[in-house]
Amino acid sequence: MARATTSTVAALCFLLSCVSATPSTLAASSAIIHDIIRGLADTTAARVRTDAEATARASTDFGTNATADDAARPAAVFYPSCAADIAALLRASSASASPFPVSARGRGHSTRGQATAPGGVVVDMASLAVAAGRDETATTNASSTSASARLAVSVDGRYIDAGGEQLWVDVLHAALAHGLTPRSWTDYLRLTVGGTLSNAGISGQAFRHGPQISNVLELDVVTGTGDMVTCSKEKDADLFDAVLGGLGQFGIITRARIPLAPAPARARWLRLLYTGAADLTADQERLIADDERRGGALAGLMDYVEGSVVTDLQQGLIGSWRSQPPPSSSSFYSATDAARIAALAEEAGGVLYFLEGAVYYGGASDTTAADVDKRVDVMLRELRYARGFAYVQDVSYEQFLDRVSAGERRLRGEGLWDVPHPWLNLFLPRSRILDFAAGVFHGVLLPTRTAGGGGGGPVLVYPMNRGKWDGATSAVLPYDDGDGDGDEVFYTVGILRSAVADGDLRRMEEQNAEVARFCEAAGIPCTQYLPSYATQADWAARHFGPAGSGRWDTFLRRKRKYDPMAILSRGQRIFSSPLLAS
Repeated sequence: MARATTSTVAALCFLLSCVSATPSTLAASSAIIHDIIRGLADTTAARVRTDAEATARASTDFGTNATADDAARPAAVFYPSCAADIAALLRASSASASPFPVSARGRGHSTRGQATAPGGVVVDMASLAVAAGRDETATTNASSTSASARLAVSVDGRYIDAGGEQLWVDVLHAALAHGLTPRSWTDYLRLTVGGTLSNAGISGQAFRHGPQISNVLELDVVTGTGDMVTCSKEKDADLFDAVLGGLGQFGIITRARIPLAPAPARARWLRLLYTGAADLTADQERLIADDERRGGALAGLMDYVEGSVVTDLQQGLIGSWRSQPPPSSSSFYSATDAARIAALAEEAGGVLYFLEGAVYYGGASDTTAADVDKRVDVMLRELRYARGFAYVQDVSYEQFLDRVSAGERRLRGEGLWDVPHPWLNLFLPRSRILDFAAGVFHGVLLPTRTAGGGGGGPVLVYPMNRGKWDGATSAVLPYDDGDGDGDEVFYTVGILRSAVADGDLRRMEEQNAEVARFCEAAGIPCTQYLPSYATQADWAARHFGPAGSGRWDTFLRRKRKYDPMAILSRGQRIFSSPLLAS
């Protein structure tokens, strides 16, 4: 696929600067773009689309899965062949009289329209992989990484260079081919490298290794001014820190260098049932502790620690799709187990908690199967789960990391994947997690069992160590008004529901709002992960926190420096117009 010509971008820039200023001219803009594109060379025409199919797809995401109205559609979808094409597009917008919005789209997995560009241009990042060859991989020495490869493993350097459009599942496969693996993951591997690094990238490994944004050596970034910059902690560190967790506000990630470690071969996968939040969270905190003072005999025994809350055992697949067993098993539990679990839930007042964890072993790791047996024995003896409700499976390391895809396939097969997903993800201080559980898990969410509607979904709850997060990045963590020692730990809660029946979406959105009101009334400081707010004032006050924290000031300073015309990611609704010089 040919590189964008200057005339292509200039024509698009001129067109949008003329017609995107008012909603009444939006329909005409698509027609004018189409007329201009038809006059260009065929190789260029394939790279910009203005048709209704392309623009409709680019205006939807995993959250809504519904065609947006005309006002939300981009004027065009841009298919770059290389990073230089993206830079040319951004320079053209930046230089125009009326800079038009540009947003990068990976897999469209955002949930609130964050990757949309109404009246502007959506960059289809997947086209970078198409241009380079979707499955092209290269193995290099540290000194000779191929600049053209979109996935390049350096065995000597213990890293992988991955294009921003690459999927984490492909990163996994490329690394495992050499007995190596990244250390930090997201639970769903069908997301792009650039997408998760623009947020944080979290899962059950984050307590030990930090989020994915704490596991990056180097980035290639195209800033909002169209500058192509290679940055790291040693070079252009401010941009490096800004982009990581930066919600797409400062630049588009076109390459990331991810450190690798020796890969295990197997995972011992455990699920333990609890009848109360206090026992679950106490055990989780002991498991993620990095010393015996905090964790006792349980400290460091698991490589992966998460948890979940179940308020309706009748949800079936829609409630458990994120944690499906391997194809050889249809469930972790037998029919007899399911009946016993239902009886336990009734005794517990309708709410059960699950501790989910894994221990990795074999392959290139230092942990043996015998070591794992000893760890499991200790955990089954020391943990405070409901006795008789421990379930263990042994799967490959790859099967465990990619387990969510099994649930996705089953949901797709039943027509339950392409539905609205009104998700709510929160970071909460350790000191208030039990208050939150009482008010939300045993309050706001519990009535859904009898309120009707066919929706539902997993509800995750698990702790992370604050010290594993790099405070220089743009990611925002909650304040803790706890007891000092608890400041080190905070929780993530993911209410990951699917609206599958009439009325579900409205009911779930109302419940999300009720959760927010409860936290405010109870004085529980919480921060949205994958955040969405309606106005800049809400972002400044509710997301970035008290004025004295300096977090909003830092974010604003970086925006003025790297995207002063506010071109990038306007779908986040943080900045909607050029920033005045300070």
